[in-house]
Amino acid sequence: MKMMNRFLMRGSKPRKDQKSREEGKAYPSRQSTSTSAETAAVETNVLSRKDLLRPSPSFNDTPQTVRLRLFIEKLRLCSVLFDLRPENQSTTDSKAIENKRQLLLELVDFISKSKQVFSDKAVIEVMKMVRANLFRTLPPKVHKTMIDPEEEEPIFEPAWPHLQIVYEFFLRYIVSQELDVRLMRKHINASFVTGLLKLLDSEDRRERDYLKTILHRIYAKFMMLRASIRKSISVTFYNFIYDTEHHNGVAELLEILGSIISGFALPLKSEHKQFLKNVLIPMHKVKPLQVFHQQLSYCVTQFVDKDHTLAPMVINGLLKLWPAVNSSKELLFLNELEELLELTQPEEFETVLKPLFRQLARSIGSPHFQISERALFVWHNDYISSLIADYRKEILPIIFESLHINSQSHWNPTVNTLTLNVLKIFMDLDSELVEQCHKVFEKEEKVKAARTKRRLEDWKSLEIKTK
Repeated sequence: MKMMNRFLMRGSKPRKDQKSREEGKAYPSRQSTSTSAETAAVETNVLSRKDLLRPSPSFNDTPQTVRLRLFIEKLRLCSVLFDLRPENQSTTDSKAIENKRQLLLELVDFISKSKQVFSDKAVIEVMKMVRANLFRTLPPKVHKTMIDPEEEEPIFEPAWPHLQIVYEFFLRYIVSQELDVRLMRKHINASFVTGLLKLLDSEDRRERDYLKTILHRIYAKFMMLRASIRKSISVTFYNFIYDTEHHNGVAELLEILGSIISGFALPLKSEHKQFLKNVLIPMHKVKPLQVFHQQLSYCVTQFVDKDHTLAPMVINGLLKLWPAVNSSKELLFLNELEELLELTQPEEFETVLKPLFRQLARSIGSPHFQISERALFVWHNDYISSLIADYRKEILPIIFESLHINSQSHWNPTVNTLTLNVLKIFMDLDSELVEQCHKVFEKEEKVKAARTKRRLEDWKSLEIKTK
């Protein structure tokens, strides 16, 4: 009898296969390739464009028990790809594309109504669909150089009507409270993040905005990926700084970093300080700085705000990279410098005082009125003005020559007025120091005049000897 029972039990196993065949009848395009539950969860199903032309039942008209199967079926249908350029579409393709768009909208709506969509089997199919639609080769760049988003003519991705829904679906999926992070670890990994970072080079700003939000959510939710994400961003920036000087997603990456840096714990790790020194500061030297300077400046000031001892390193780094002939870039440097000085403590200010004001003296004496004007506006900042007042004996001798020449002969009346105001501030603080600097300036001018006169006389004597 025991032998018979064992045989009957063995003979009852094919019922599972029979059930699989019945499911295959309900979904004729599904190809069952396994018998174990684990393998069945990852079974693949090749669907074609013809399948998209067939009507698909709605979730509301489907019993609760088979809605997960319908959800997976719709995901697989949405993994069918098309060339979405209008000139390459047939009438049949256009209809299939529209059906796919409607299916994607159904999926977006359904994930907020069912907990079943966050099961292991559903997660596998979701990630397949997302990868199939998003991970692609980007089209050739229209703009060969980076252009200010406010000035450039927008570039639109032909596939955006579908991509937008896929991005929205994936964003809602990963931010859902129902999602088990441990379940997603094997799917959202370093390789997946690298794929998203590559897509940030897209010329369509709408796609970059979605990617920025998704990457930020992944960083916040998947703690085990944080170091990997920071490393991948560093590699992207290294390539940008030292190789291409062209990446459409730099501003968006810096916005993500701004949020990351604001969450750094104190004291700052040496890894983060090295990132500031080796990545963020050298980024100031690239030609298209104007495109992303606002975001870059925010990241740098966040570091100094968290640790004021970093101010000398940052200020000295900017001074080494100071633009010599690019006036628009110099204005950006002056703006950032003022923000940094607002966060600088007196002890750090003292260490950078001399090189800092040697550069400010050159900017004050610039024939470009905007540069001179912006440098003089530093005195309008109460905190910086108080620092200058405390160290006036070291600062005034460095900048007095530029101030004096501006007050006497600068062509722009606004600059002339601002210079006189600065001189008046110093006169009110320490008139003796101003007089002393004036005497030194006059003495140096006499020495320069004598040297010039002697040089001219030497040239004249040489001319006479050669005749």
